[in-house]
Amino acid sequence: MEVHFIDVGQGDATLFLGPDFTILVDAGRHERNDVVPYLKNHGVSNIDLLIGTHPHADHIGQMDKVIENFDVAEVWMSGDEHTSQTFERVLDAILASEAEYYEPRAGETFHFNSALVEVLHPEMLTGDLNDGSVSLRFVYGDVKFILTGDVEHSERDIINRGYDLEADFFQLGHHGSSTSNTQAFLDAIKPDVAIYSAGANNSYGHPHVEVVNRLKNMDILLYGTDIHGSIIVKTDGQSYTIHTERNGTIQADHNDNEQGESKQDNVEETRRSNNSSTVDCIDINNASLEQLTAITHIGDARAAELIELRPFQSINKLTRITGIGSGRLNDIKEEGLACVN
Repeated sequence: MEVHFIDVGQGDATLFLGPDFTILVDAGRHERNDVVPYLKNHGVSNIDLLIGTHPHADHIGQMDKVIENFDVAEVWMSGDEHTSQTFERVLDAILASEAEYYEPRAGETFHFNSALVEVLHPEMLTGDLNDGSVSLRFVYGDVKFILTGDVEHSERDIINRGYDLEADFFQLGHHGSSTSNTQAFLDAIKPDVAIYSAGANNSYGHPHVEVVNRLKNMDILLYGTDIHGSIIVKTDGQSYTIHTERNGTIQADHNDNEQGESKQDNVEETRRSNNSSTVDCIDINNASLEQLTAITHIGDARAAELIELRPFQSINKLTRITGIGSGRLNDIKEEGLACVN
């Protein structure tokens, strides 16, 4: 089997190409057109299973093109809905095709000939597009891979379900964000190799320096599409080799002076930008995306949505953001970082 972690910039697309199965997890960004050519260049003619982990445009961006260009037998999605044109295009493509549609749930297992697919998440619809990401463990012989889309806080739910999470490879959650990839989750997976998909010099600072250092301290090999290009793992089910499009080294502090600040760094920068020693909060109507992610429960996707929804008249209006309910709103207010000036 070959597993291709395709370089699609700041997005995700992972191809499992086996002797008797073809599975594609996510399909890159909506404003690019690189997934279909990549698949064709590697001899793909039909797809047994196409998975959109969640409805954000950096994950399902080219799913409609994939469906239109290949014979797709089955499509899986989380069941969460989005109002974006990208999501609508994907739904239209599914309906116009002959593909079967399914929404997998935690605890289910499926055989695709010699591949075993175990569903780790979600257990039910969460209403949170990131935390509702379809999360999977792929088993081929004795070699195992875990992919979790953009799951954040639900990592602990996956752990608490008591599944066997050990795997040789872990595709870092949320492009290597510090809102995912917790120490507890890494301890449960015990991967030999971690791989993330992110765009070069991306504005989110992915992978976050906290995660890179965490992996380094655990002696986990780290590869990234921003540094190595497309990454291909080849395995006979017993051993594996890793091939990269280009050479490079991921430094533990390679983003430290650019976009990879810790949350505390973001908070301190926000305090400085307010130019007042008496202001000790993040103004949600003026803060940058990176500064907003310092607020609890506000990851990259929610920060982007927050910016689109501005202005907010009060902190209470943060419930307009997908996945921010009364419970998370209370957490944000108790933390005391978010404010409206």
